[in-house]
Amino acid sequence: MDGGEQDGARSRGAKRAEPDGEEGGAWQDDGGGGRRPARGPFRPGPRLQLDMESQRTSVLHQVVSLAPAPLPARQYDRQTSEPISFYLAGLEELLSWNPSTDDAFNVSIEPLAKRQPPLDSNRPRTLVCHDMKGGYLEDRFIQGSEVCDPFVFYHWCYIDIFVYFSHHTVTIPPVVWTNAAHRNGVLMLGTFITEWTDGAKICESFLGGEEAYHSVADQLAAITQFYRFDGWLVNIENSLSVTAAKNMPHFLRYLTDRVHQAVPGGKVLWYDSVLKSGELMWQNELNNNNQVYFDACDGFFTNYNWKEEQLLQTREMAGERQCDIYVGVDVFGRGDVVGSGFETNKSLRLIRHHGLSVAIFAPGWVYEHLGSTDFLHNENKFWGLLSEWLPTHSVGSLPFGTTFSLGMGKKHFNKGQVNGTKPWYNMSAQEVQPLYTSHQLPTGSWLRTRCCLQDAWCGGSSLLLEGAIPPNANHITARLFSFQMPAPRRLYLVLIYKHEDPSQVVTIAPELTTKESRWCYVFSQPEATRHKPSLLPTPPFHLAQLLKGCGQHGDPGWQGRCYELELQNCVLSELSVAVSRQHSGQDEVPFTYRLGEIWVMDAAHLSSPLFTAAASPIYPIEVAHIQWHHPSQEELSVSLTLQWTYPLSEAKCFRVHYRHGSCVSDSESPLLIGEAHAPLYRVAELRVPNAQSGASCRLEFLVEPVPQNGVQVAAALWGKLLLVYSNPKLPSTGGSTDIR
Repeated sequence: MDGGEQDGARSRGAKRAEPDGEEGGAWQDDGGGGRRPARGPFRPGPRLQLDMESQRTSVLHQVVSLAPAPLPARQYDRQTSEPISFYLAGLEELLSWNPSTDDAFNVSIEPLAKRQPPLDSNRPRTLVCHDMKGGYLEDRFIQGSEVCDPFVFYHWCYIDIFVYFSHHTVTIPPVVWTNAAHRNGVLMLGTFITEWTDGAKICESFLGGEEAYHSVADQLAAITQFYRFDGWLVNIENSLSVTAAKNMPHFLRYLTDRVHQAVPGGKVLWYDSVLKSGELMWQNELNNNNQVYFDACDGFFTNYNWKEEQLLQTREMAGERQCDIYVGVDVFGRGDVVGSGFETNKSLRLIRHHGLSVAIFAPGWVYEHLGSTDFLHNENKFWGLLSEWLPTHSVGSLPFGTTFSLGMGKKHFNKGQVNGTKPWYNMSAQEVQPLYTSHQLPTGSWLRTRCCLQDAWCGGSSLLLEGAIPPNANHITARLFSFQMPAPRRLYLVLIYKHEDPSQVVTIAPELTTKESRWCYVFSQPEATRHKPSLLPTPPFHLAQLLKGCGQHGDPGWQGRCYELELQNCVLSELSVAVSRQHSGQDEVPFTYRLGEIWVMDAAHLSSPLFTAAASPIYPIEVAHIQWHHPSQEELSVSLTLQWTYPLSEAKCFRVHYRHGSCVSDSESPLLIGEAHAPLYRVAELRVPNAQSGASCRLEFLVEPVPQNGVQVAAALWGKLLLVYSNPKLPSTGGSTDIR
């Protein structure tokens, strides 16, 4: 497999260090259906006490110390101390891996979303193998980074499996990618790779006997389980000795079994490279020389230089497991390929004709080859050309909601208001994405959905819906999501939108399409039925909370509407929005809307604990890894790790705020530092007032849970840490902590 690694790419990866010696897993049940880092071995540096004024306030008194306090280089960026994702280089690092509390940042807390059809259904699948400039670029920063026009992937509805690929021996997927994939119901795989001379030495070392290859497989399975991704692509691109070749299928089978035990639904795939004899020779097909590897794992990823007759041969060899064959397609078109670039659809057409799955390698070609300037347009074009051969996956459960955020932006928005003016990038913040479509209608009218970074309701982007209602037509409909689930008897829908030209005489409303269920054929219902929900002038209380921040009717800003729909004996099939003309006529009517948020929920959910239970409080905050610096003689900065406890099943994310206290002339309103997608956050290089001689300064950190149901949590339930700090009275070479 050629990853096209560029010179210098390795230098951008995470720095590496030996494990710090802490033992044991770093996560445990939180008592609320979620998981949190284990508190026992966390070992915060300074001791904390609970202030009696609030059970949720932690108070820390500390004397500023400028003594060096280095962090583990593997898990933290050396320049900023921000947490980063990392790889393992070589067999020694793999075998010595042991999770510590500093690994908690890299653990995905996003469960794999339910989608239809299930992965193991008898339908050809789509795999994306992401390889870009050696990997671990801006995506290694777990809490996000300030970067303009980054690469993002958002066409999740077309794919089943996402592989994060690099040329490091053990590629652990950055947690931001695992979070985004799981939120969209897509499996995330890492890569175990050996290459060339060094790779041959690694293989000779661990394939010499059962004990050795069991140890490697056990470590790989443990890594999968601990960081909560879903398995491995095994890529052996070096020749093997007779002994190693004999043991490789046994290793692969044992690894597959161990991954299945550690991660229910996990997968191990083999890349077409080494023959059963140990010779390195890419076959571009499944045949007698490599079937032994296919038989030992969950799937076979072929090389890219195949011809149609090889697809036929492969299908015959695979038999009933033909959907476990992932035919490789290199979007860069290296070697003799059928189609690449914007002609990748030529390859997909042949692959699907033979009923096989596809592995699309390096679709980042769109970004790397064509550049970042018009990336979103080119990305939609690329996947739009493939969409005919990519079955769309469906949402499989309610409640369902999304703000359409891509996990990036030129600004950051909350409830339609700008709360951050710098560019940002964090795939953990990406929400479930819709179908992006562009249609030219026979009448000459058109319809398009695309991402818009100029304005948003929440996050960094909204969904721009633009087009024109054709002459003599009353409305035009844009399909957003596929559903596949039994319809509840009563549904609520919420739509938040902005009309870019209120003078246009059009309206917008959600639509739901249903299909017959197996129990209702006797009623002779049509195969598919479109339903227009009824507008609720006075929404139920909990739904009204979702609309907070929306303007009143007639306000040109963000608008919010709540709808109701009653159904019986049917299956939800599609969620769309319809734009209708207010007055009949024969003229084409153009329109532009921004969609900020959409929800679909079973009315029964409003009486469930998800909506009726009081929000859980943030429990007292622990602190670790405090570092003080003097950027200049007058300035002081602090870096520290905050950790708290909260039922993760209730939280979409956490907002971390701060404010100064008595060091400044006036008390300040809380300022947003950032968002956490786990119950911990690293505050990095925060500029704070320098304490004057004999005086103390107060710095307050606030942790706001953002619940899954979208209802804002009262500030009284936020977590709170009060840091009181002062300069040392006498010169000192070491720091001290004063607990009062």
